[in-house]
Amino acid sequence: MYKSFFGLRENPFNVNPDPRYLFMTRHTEEALACLTYGIQTRRGFILLTGEVGTGKTTLLNKLLDWLHQKQMPTAFVFNPRLSVRQLFDFMLADFGIPCETQMKSQVLMKLNHWLLERYRAGQTAVLVIDEAQNLSPEALEEIRLLTNLETSTEKLLQIVLAGQPELEAKLNQPQLRQLRQRITLRCKLHPLTLEETRGYIRERLRIAGADGEAIFSTEAVEAVHYYARGIPRVTNLLCEHALISTFADQAKPVASSTIEAVAREFDLHQFEPAASPAPAGENQSLMEALRALPELMERLGLAEQILSGLRERKQ
Repeated sequence: MYKSFFGLRENPFNVNPDPRYLFMTRHTEEALACLTYGIQTRRGFILLTGEVGTGKTTLLNKLLDWLHQKQMPTAFVFNPRLSVRQLFDFMLADFGIPCETQMKSQVLMKLNHWLLERYRAGQTAVLVIDEAQNLSPEALEEIRLLTNLETSTEKLLQIVLAGQPELEAKLNQPQLRQLRQRITLRCKLHPLTLEETRGYIRERLRIAGADGEAIFSTEAVEAVHYYARGIPRVTNLLCEHALISTFADQAKPVASSTIEAVAREFDLHQFEPAASPAPAGENQSLMEALRALPELMERLGLAEQILSGLRERKQ
């Protein structure tokens, strides 16, 4: 309803993971390069992690677009809360592999045969699993065993595991150490900096049809970054509702007070602000104290030896 008011063709802050709106920060570029390199060189397991709302699914959709352009067969598991049997059924169906039997041995033979055919045809099959922190240890172990499908020199199936930081904690469990050791590449998404938030908002508005007219004031963008803490999903939420409120008031550009009102509405104002950096003098004093710490510890050890000797003499 506000698109014509702001001169937009479409909603710039839709929360759907549209790869057209992927904003390429340094970390995003590195992650995408890591994923494409790992797949092209058949590295086997690749891990992508990032905090909630940092754009993992959008990045995966961008990766899937690239894979489809390269005509690589893919299977995308977006809801991994499945049993091992259901996970295999979903994977085979998405790869387009017909399989009538329910016997695990026959399913694996069918998959191995299909992967060998793709390999001989010069294709790379890729399994992408989003929200992988929700996989059970049993499912993760079965996925690890899929990397045993290989030739004498290369892995037949490339696997991308994407998830929240909890996924890394899960992979550190002792029973999953074999899987952890097989992860050859790791990449990570991070929250946006203030400058990146400015670019993120500007780029999304441009893609949505903005003609360059200021839609958000400078102070409004700073308020968005403050309350969203650099999380793209929260940034979209704030900007979307701020546009609606500004349209209702028939006032442009979006003001910082509007962002603050939206943040209060969604209880985003209740977090503790990040600690301010210490003044330069305090930092210098801290560094000097740290440098002196080894000498201090040595003196304390010597003092303890002297006290110990005095106690022995008294006895």
